[in-house]
Amino acid sequence: MAELIGLYREIINTTARFVVRFRLRLLELAACKRITRLSLSSQRCYTSDTSNSSADHLSSGLERYKDLQKFFNRRLKATYRRFSNIPDHSVVCGHHHVYFVEGDGIYRVDKRQGDLEPEQVLNLGQISGGEERTAFKNGERKQRFQWTVQRIRLSPQEKHLAATLKTTHIEEPRCVVVRLQRRTSPPLDTQHIILTLDKVFSFEWATDEVLFYTTLEGLRCSRVFRLDLTSSRSRITSVFEETRPDVFVEVVLSRDRQILSINCNTRTSSEVLLIDTATPTLEPLLVQPRQLDLLYHVEHWRRRLIILTNAGPGQEYQVVQAPLSEPSMVSWVSLFAPGPGTAIKDMDVVGDHCVLTVRTPADELALTVVPLTHPKKAYTVQLPPWACAIETKKPGLAEQREVLEFLISSPVHPPVPHCLYPEDGLLLSEDGSSLENQGNYTTTRLKACSQDGTLVPVTLFHAVPEEGLRQAPLLAHVYGAYGRDLHMEFCPDKRLLLEQGWALAYCHIRGGGERGLSWQRQAREEGKQKGVEDLQACLQHLFSLGFSSPSLTALTAHSAGAVPVGALCNRHPHMMRAVTLQAPFLDVLGTMEDPSLPLTLEDREEWGDPIGNPKHRLTITSYCPLCNITPQRYPSMLLTAYSSDARVPLAGVLKYTEQLKKAIHTYLTTNPKSECEPAPNIVLNIQPGANHLGPEDFELMLEEEALNLGFLYTELSLDPPRAQRKRKR
Repeated sequence: MAELIGLYREIINTTARFVVRFRLRLLELAACKRITRLSLSSQRCYTSDTSNSSADHLSSGLERYKDLQKFFNRRLKATYRRFSNIPDHSVVCGHHHVYFVEGDGIYRVDKRQGDLEPEQVLNLGQISGGEERTAFKNGERKQRFQWTVQRIRLSPQEKHLAATLKTTHIEEPRCVVVRLQRRTSPPLDTQHIILTLDKVFSFEWATDEVLFYTTLEGLRCSRVFRLDLTSSRSRITSVFEETRPDVFVEVVLSRDRQILSINCNTRTSSEVLLIDTATPTLEPLLVQPRQLDLLYHVEHWRRRLIILTNAGPGQEYQVVQAPLSEPSMVSWVSLFAPGPGTAIKDMDVVGDHCVLTVRTPADELALTVVPLTHPKKAYTVQLPPWACAIETKKPGLAEQREVLEFLISSPVHPPVPHCLYPEDGLLLSEDGSSLENQGNYTTTRLKACSQDGTLVPVTLFHAVPEEGLRQAPLLAHVYGAYGRDLHMEFCPDKRLLLEQGWALAYCHIRGGGERGLSWQRQAREEGKQKGVEDLQACLQHLFSLGFSSPSLTALTAHSAGAVPVGALCNRHPHMMRAVTLQAPFLDVLGTMEDPSLPLTLEDREEWGDPIGNPKHRLTITSYCPLCNITPQRYPSMLLTAYSSDARVPLAGVLKYTEQLKKAIHTYLTTNPKSECEPAPNIVLNIQPGANHLGPEDFELMLEEEALNLGFLYTELSLDPPRAQRKRKR
């Protein structure tokens, strides 16, 4: 046992000691760069224009929040600084080097000679050098591309490095392929960049000379290419092309690096082709032809396939196996099926074990370990009850394959490294954070009864004693679409709210994936109303238990999460005082009626087809936030949209905002009694350049978060928090 603990600590600390000195040295320089970028940034905002005195509140715009925005910007910077050293999986381990990302590029240090200065293997300035984009039509100002590193992949013998780079202005990443050589002085120049590939989404090395990758065209990945590198030249050939418009294609390497899979997925079905990296031809082999409502994902173990599929009872995920030589469905043999109420969320093959991330009937995360040689001896490893998110690490080229490293976190708890030894059932953790950073708060898991009797999970965080929660402000989070779980990784801004006395609720409504595949199916197409009913039930349940009140409640959502929020605002606007929406999807009917938009055909499996199916049209019309705006008192809203967002059309956000303002104006002018109450503020903040996920620049991201906090404190009539003074000794 002592040996394993010592080994684990060595695994946790080895990579850190090579990079921490260098990162600390760059921290001050990076802060200076961020401040400079902030002074050059700009933001365009749209607000309403009305002449009526009752509606003046609608037209005052963002100015009313500016002072609080500046205040919270400072508080957020301090909070992010507190958690600046939280662990992550950004470090990539090769056979002899450790690779990591800093602001100006990718660096590496030699593990055999730890005292050497880090060596830069990719300078981002070389990629963006000379490329500028005009920010204004008159050409008065130009803005240089700011690339950030997304992913890094090393070839098997560490001869080449490939990395995808992203900039705020475009959705499609760029891939750079670098030849890795012995340490040079002076540093590497552009001659070691072999080539750049535009619009690359996923990419994996099959050998040291062969890279497979997919390209992104209009938010669709449909083609797979093969890059062959030789001493004299490079050659690119097309390997696979998907013709169905609703299929998304990506390449993935198995954990043991023996199999490269081409995954071709729709919202409801899968088809996988395999490339055996040990064969010289590297030709794709089909696993199982596509079938309606059949999903499957493939891993490799000892020339056999370990497959996670929904071919089991109730179309929920189970684990099966098949020979690599005969991978089709007729050869699938069941290995493990979870018990009732347990949902499989992810799968890793670690040594001779299949490790499953599961959500238990109590809505807690756990690990189920299935010995592949004796699957009936499966056992469960409990995780801390506060754990809400888990991020597993893909092993480096020289790292142990029999150990699973992962991070667990929650929205208010920073990530904690863990290490699982499946052979021994040993789980070790290394929580090096201070007691102050761990915090003193409560995680409560509740169930709200929806209109049809379904119990909907709610995760609640609070630091305030329960007897004081009635007066505590509440921020409720929601998504409920595409079978995706709510984002519950650590967020410093959520931790700041918790420390200032807020309660944070995460409503796991149907349409998401928290309770398994059926949880999504129940709120798809004609069942979309159930997500709205679930959200209403969650809020009512929280209020009935004494958690906050409608006048102190705000809702927040991103993208498709705006649909249940917008629908609830139309039906029961008095259940909340304020709403913040980022990249909000609000015109469901208009978007799904336009097949020329990039995601309309793909999204029909989620929202329905209002053109070809009258029932779908009727359902969409009944809940679509834009279609159901009516003159009444709405909560105040801050809608943040991004001008380069290709996923949510900006026209729908503009149309929703204008119609909402008109409806509020009509209500205020036709109801004299409404003058006694403050009018709601509807603010549309359009940020230039950013895509669907928002700004990637740290300072711009802080500005957006600070604005959201300033808006919430203003609209809920809360006093800004006071800084705690340290006692003098």
